[in-house]
Amino acid sequence: MKLWAGRAGGDVDDRLSAINNSIGFDSRMYRQDITGSIAHAKMLGRQGIISEEDAAAIVEGLKGILADIESGALQIDMTCEDIHTFVEATLTQRIGDAGKRLHTARSRNDQVALDIRMFLADEIDRLTALAKDMIAALCEAAEKHLETVMPGYTHLQRAQPITLAHWLMAYAQMLLRDIDRLSDCKKRTLVLPLGSGALAGTTYPLDREYVARQLGFNGISLNSLDGVSDRDFALELLSALSILMMHLSRFSEEICLWCSWEFRFVTLSDSFSTGSSIMPQKKNPDITELVRGKTGRVYGDLMALLTAMKALPLAYNKDMQEDKEALFDAIDTADLSLSVLAPMLRTAVFHPEAMRQAAAAGFINATDCADYMVKKGVPFRDAYGVVGRLVKYCIDRGTTLEALPLAEYRDFSLVFDEDVYAAIDLLTCVRQRNLPGGPAPEAVQATIEATRKKLENG
Repeated sequence: MKLWAGRAGGDVDDRLSAINNSIGFDSRMYRQDITGSIAHAKMLGRQGIISEEDAAAIVEGLKGILADIESGALQIDMTCEDIHTFVEATLTQRIGDAGKRLHTARSRNDQVALDIRMFLADEIDRLTALAKDMIAALCEAAEKHLETVMPGYTHLQRAQPITLAHWLMAYAQMLLRDIDRLSDCKKRTLVLPLGSGALAGTTYPLDREYVARQLGFNGISLNSLDGVSDRDFALELLSALSILMMHLSRFSEEICLWCSWEFRFVTLSDSFSTGSSIMPQKKNPDITELVRGKTGRVYGDLMALLTAMKALPLAYNKDMQEDKEALFDAIDTADLSLSVLAPMLRTAVFHPEAMRQAAAAGFINATDCADYMVKKGVPFRDAYGVVGRLVKYCIDRGTTLEALPLAEYRDFSLVFDEDVYAAIDLLTCVRQRNLPGGPAPEAVQATIEATRKKLENG
């Protein structure tokens, strides 16, 4: 069955069907297609556009189709052109001529625009729940490591002391922003296009606001041309998912580094690691490598749809059928990445001693040493120079600031006294950075509590 068969005069070439048919991927929107059609049929009956008896028969028929698909009693016919064709054909087979009235005052153009918006709204909710679980896992790990000192890096060089908890909560903040973007995107997704028709609306007395309320939409589109041709909401979601995947990729890159013998900051559970086919000693962080690699797929999905949309005249064009595969791939990729990283993190074992040793060997308390001198009245720039020479002195002798005898400190400046060792103690350095957003245990605990509160309220 072709919904446009009345215009065609001959058989359709199989090659046309191969490029034109979309049921191979849009069949996953069956629930949204049927739910949208139920709301449309109720409105048609309510407005007297079709009889209330036909509307009731359509609604019951559609409910039966939905139940049978979900139970497995009805298999979607993959030879149909699209999911809309399959549902309407099945409905007509089951209830007769009343089923042919379902498409009254509707085009596939506004129907597919409705389906994709409903589908994306559902997926945004699911992705948000996964992102929240990842944040919860980060908070759980952070609370266990409030005083686990490690080096913070700039330029991938050891820079200043932080804690593992502080590092973990940085990624929690990124994911909170991702959730905000998804939520904001959902607001613009839930704008009802149904009623736009093919491009110019319809002469039937539709109650579009009623349909919007039935489906939980925020409002209706206010221009029929835009209603069927807008894919901004899809691009916005792909953009949000690209940023989310970038965050997951950064996290994954650091875990890859930390699993190496050069760092040895973390060991992943055997359940979330792989080995080598020829090197028996290997334990590879393939999960994080794959998440890092899959980020490029999502970027590609965004670019694919941007490119497809870049020069389309109003209103609907078949190019827009390309939106679904890009969207579905990006959603599935983000879903899989979030689903695997949270349990991986919960079963990972961090190594505080290795982190502490790396922090001690990296002179990351040099800034605190300079601040110590400033508090003794030395101008910062002078203090900066003294400590720079001290660090070079330690490197040349294979020692650290903590291990350097006081007499040697005083060779560089007489302001140094016994209290310098307390000032440059790594945990002290961290604890003194007790300002909102800082790495001190109290500050990080406050961030954890604020983050959990936001999750509960959001």
